[in-house]
Amino acid sequence: MKILVIGGGGREHGLVWKLKQSSGVEKIWCAPGNGGICAEAECVSVSVSDVSGFAEIARRLRPDLTVVGPELPLVLGLADTLRASGLPVLGPGKLGAQLEGSKVFAKRFMEEFGIPTARLYGAYHDLASAQAAVNKCKWPVVIKADGLCGGKGVLVTSSRDEAASFIAGLMDTAKPEGGQKAILLEEALEGTELSYIALTDGENIIPFAPARDHKRAFDGDRGPNTGGMGAFSSDSLLPAELEAQIQENVVVPTLRGLALREISYRGFLYLGLMLTSDGPKVLEYNCRMGDPEAQAILPRADFDLAGALLGASLGDLSSVRAKWKKGAAVCVVLAARGYPEKPELGAKITGLDVVDLDDRVVVFHAGTRRESGDYYVSGGRVLGVSGTGESAGEAHDLAYDRISRIGFQGMHYRGDICITESSAVSERGRRASG
Repeated sequence: MKILVIGGGGREHGLVWKLKQSSGVEKIWCAPGNGGICAEAECVSVSVSDVSGFAEIARRLRPDLTVVGPELPLVLGLADTLRASGLPVLGPGKLGAQLEGSKVFAKRFMEEFGIPTARLYGAYHDLASAQAAVNKCKWPVVIKADGLCGGKGVLVTSSRDEAASFIAGLMDTAKPEGGQKAILLEEALEGTELSYIALTDGENIIPFAPARDHKRAFDGDRGPNTGGMGAFSSDSLLPAELEAQIQENVVVPTLRGLALREISYRGFLYLGLMLTSDGPKVLEYNCRMGDPEAQAILPRADFDLAGALLGASLGDLSSVRAKWKKGAAVCVVLAARGYPEKPELGAKITGLDVVDLDDRVVVFHAGTRRESGDYYVSGGRVLGVSGTGESAGEAHDLAYDRISRIGFQGMHYRGDICITESSAVSERGRRASG
């Protein structure tokens, strides 16, 4: 197989790293890739929003499979374009990608098909009506942008001043592709969060190992929301009874709803869930693997990922079986100074030349560039250091030990990513994913 991976972040490095382990894979390209990916795949320069550029690359290379990592190309219709050219692609078309690309679409979809979610107070298309409505909501309130915001389009607050400022900022920036600006106001759910990701051919699913991410920038779940500062995966996150409930009440109705709307969906279906006292409720859909969840999940995969992704892209997962390594994995994100608001770029990264003799630790590149054999910061989230072990504690210790040998000016990271699984769920119940 020859595979083209679209994207250039930590998730895409994780995908390239795992796909490379499949015995049937002969060649991997990555567009645009990053400083770390270029050591494992042939990188092709292109802008992440250039759908025509991606399509031209795929038509020129003629890969046996194209895997679309990030959400933006999917929301812009890249999968439709590639399928129209006769190329197998892993990722939903533009209609299916609306589940992530538009919170209004997703909310109406859940209401139509009886999928449990937070109560919607309303969706508003102008600043004055949104500001007036938020003052009548029950506090705390969840404020969401309708369009893509890189994980930063959600606020849970009990402060009227904070709410007013956030809404004004979203009205300046947030807009779904091809649509109009909108702000959603929802009730704040209480509970613990879970990232439930499944690979689907539109009918069959392969559940991936469960994960939980950490969105806030600083220890103790303080600071602004980010794209994700770390994640961990452990079987104890998902008892069999809970998984059966999620599949019955969320996964099956979602796939049924897509089919009834005649939306072909082949790719990853990500469910951001709140585990409430009334059962699992959907905070959000994503149309791709999570980041950094992928960097905690993929090191636990013990099966032919390339074969599974190809099966989903061709509409047939019936013969694919997934196996997962027991234990846990912990991924800690190393970020640039100023992330998420205004990351400082350009710093030289040291410690990446250390030879990892322990195969239970891997360093995934997210925002790096390589120049003359050295690595430099080129994005807000720079590296993801993942450790695996028989327990979450062992995986945690391995990850942080490796981090102690990495450095760059302004580097910051959370020191509390899954210290224990119980501490990781304490106050996060009042934060909705975004």
